[in-house]
Amino acid sequence: NPRVQTKLKAELGDNKYQSLSTEKLDSLDYLNCVIQEVLRFSSPAITTFRTVTIDDRLPASGAQLYKGDEIMINIYNLTRDKRYWKIDPNLFYPERFQGEDKDHHPYALIPFGGGHRQCIGQDLARLELKAIINRLMQQVTFSDGGPEVNAGGHNQTVTLMPKNVGVTITFD
Repeated sequence: NPRVQTKLKAELGDNKYQSLSTEKLDSLDYLNCVIQEVLRFSSPAITTFRTVTIDDRLPASGAQLYKGDEIMINIYNLTRDKRYWKIDPNLFYPERFQGEDKDHHPYALIPFGGGHRQCIGQDLARLELKAIINRLMQQVTFSDGGPEVNAGGHNQTVTLMPKNVGVTITFD
């Protein structure tokens, strides 16, 4: 997305040789929004499972759940559900996390799971994403590789992996 890339490069500025710190990376608001949107738009995991711990009934549908039942939570559908996102959930729009969708339902975006069983390594993963994207955006520009190599789509297994994705990388 050229618009997002341009805005991200403007926030990062020309600090190629500046050392990175957690404080510096955390201060990059738009970078954080871009990472949130990437994780929302293309979450690495598409589902998660939970075991029901007490008998319960779902309020909206009245469906009965029993202790020991396994339920599947479709992460992909949560990230595309218009009930949880004010801005069109099918658009890649990082600014949603600065505005209308900033206070989305806490379980509408769970790329690392949620609650006490969430991924223990998520803070490290986010830090690594911030550092890598920061350095890449300061040194290269990505552009669409064209329809021949960028047909899109996904390979769906336990994780969601892009297929037929081609980009052109230009060193700045």
